[in-house]
Amino acid sequence: MSNAVETRSRAIVYRTRGSRHGGITRLVSPGDLGEFLKPFVFLDLFGFDIAGGHKGFGLHPHSGIATLTYLIEGDTLYEDTTGEQGTLLGGGVEWMRAGNGVWHTGGPAPGVTRVRGFQLWVALPASEENAPAQSLYLAPSQVPREGPARVLLGRYGAAQSAIAAPAPMNYLGVELKDGERWRYVPPAGHTVGWVAVNEGGLDTGDGGGGGDGAGRPIGAGELAVFEESQDAIDFVARGDTSFVLGSAVKHPHELVMGHYSVHTSRATLDQGEAEIRRIGATLRQQGRLG
Repeated sequence: MSNAVETRSRAIVYRTRGSRHGGITRLVSPGDLGEFLKPFVFLDLFGFDIAGGHKGFGLHPHSGIATLTYLIEGDTLYEDTTGEQGTLLGGGVEWMRAGNGVWHTGGPAPGVTRVRGFQLWVALPASEENAPAQSLYLAPSQVPREGPARVLLGRYGAAQSAIAAPAPMNYLGVELKDGERWRYVPPAGHTVGWVAVNEGGLDTGDGGGGGDGAGRPIGAGELAVFEESQDAIDFVARGDTSFVLGSAVKHPHELVMGHYSVHTSRATLDQGEAEIRRIGATLRQQGRLG
């Protein structure tokens, strides 16, 4: 027995290559596409050759969101104010639920020549946006796989991430060989859907995109947004291709933004920023901030 989910592939309604600053391409920000893709409110594709002088990211704060860093290549050092520190291996995942406020930092591990991956921000529901900060670091072997997809967050098929998703959402890292076909059928209610390509290209057969690039493959460094529906998404790889895919139930709250924070109200933002200032003052007393 067939239905719309089985027979219709979702159309692309928007494409972007974002804005590039050095080794970082910002594909989604809370003030632009994040309003349409929430709970996915920020996405960076990063790639650094360490010989170029990149030393990593200094201590910086967040509140009201969770960050998920998918490290495709290159081991990195990490440290955060929950007390965690160590080395995240290439292929691993860093999950940082900032909640009421956290500071963290990271940089290439000694001997690493190249680092690349994606960093995603997820807007937290009201019940978690001012909860205590929580961090979780997964080695490559701890990231489950279903077919060509590594389940970074949520559940796909029989594979479920060790990270407890704050709301109904999936975030997958997918690798397809040249010419390989793959169909993603989202869970019920996942009307938000997008992909961002790291390498290679993807045909979706959508014929959409509002006339802008209709029928053109989604290329490396490009993000494509799909129409809001519960239909499946069909892919054909053009060359060996790696990409990330997000799907979710739409975040029901407005995005109230600070510089490093996204909350559901001004009051919860003020609470998170107060905690960020408190932690920052402690770090300065310890001589860890200028």
